[in-house]
Amino acid sequence: MKISNETKIGALTAIAITLLILGFNFLKGKDVLVRTKKIYAVFRNVEGIEVSNSVRINGLEIGTVSDINEIDEDVKEIVVTINLKKNVRIPKNSIAVINSGLISSSSLVINKGDATEYLRNGDTIETQDKLNLVSQVEKNIDPIVARLNGTLESLDSLVEVVGSMFDPKMKNNFTSIFEHLTATSASLEKLLSTEHGALAQSLNNVDSFTANLAKNNRLIDTTLYNLQKTSNGLANAKIQETVESVQSTMNALKEVINKINNSNGSLGLLLNDKKLYQNLESTTRSLNILLDDLRVHPKRYVNVSVFGKKDKSGPLTAPLSDSTSKSGNK
Repeated sequence: MKISNETKIGALTAIAITLLILGFNFLKGKDVLVRTKKIYAVFRNVEGIEVSNSVRINGLEIGTVSDINEIDEDVKEIVVTINLKKNVRIPKNSIAVINSGLISSSSLVINKGDATEYLRNGDTIETQDKLNLVSQVEKNIDPIVARLNGTLESLDSLVEVVGSMFDPKMKNNFTSIFEHLTATSASLEKLLSTEHGALAQSLNNVDSFTANLAKNNRLIDTTLYNLQKTSNGLANAKIQETVESVQSTMNALKEVINKINNSNGSLGLLLNDKKLYQNLESTTRSLNILLDDLRVHPKRYVNVSVFGKKDKSGPLTAPLSDSTSKSGNK
């Protein structure tokens, strides 16, 4: 049975779509292949929490945030769905709190209670809203401002009492001091204003900066991982052994070149001794004369004729011109 190309393409497309859906759900913190227990947490403000953020107990990751939805159109409360990956027992009086880190990503922290009954699949855990950085600073500053105002009022009363005991000139001095203190108090109150104060704006900027760091936590982790991988690759490259091997090879080559230059070996003598060159030249010339004489007067060396005459001409004393030119061309 032969399967058509259209059937093959359709099957591959279905497999690709299935893998895409499974991968997308995995990145969102949902494990489709494993059945997990779900519990819910209701918050009025979920700033810093996103889908796939971790859920921890005593620092141990026991699950992830799988979904975040509003209860109604007024967004008075928001439901956070938690997928529990570990089979842990969570007391019913436990409290879930959003933990916003300065550098690391935000997480949902469950503070365990002491109840003997435990949450089941589909139950809702109690929650507690955690103040952000600006709110915490404002909460600590408000009592200080109230005390400062009370101190200034007491100082005003003291100035009035003391002023009645001195002459008009002294009273005027105290009045001036009090006016300066009043102006200073107004400036301080403006600085500490929760809406338009410079301190509040600075704290808002810090809060925004930490939120951006939390959102880019994955990118920071990836960058640090690549940096560590690169440094490990450089450490494992055996650069020191390679440099030592190259240095050893260069030293050996330098020693060979020194021996050639010092004319201690055969190669050094061949390159540096002119007498050896002259002897080789003389030997080559004698060999050419002998070969030319053998070619011109072969009967002088080999006589195979019974009745022929013996070649009595004298030997050559110089190579022939054609032998010389051939030798030079070689």
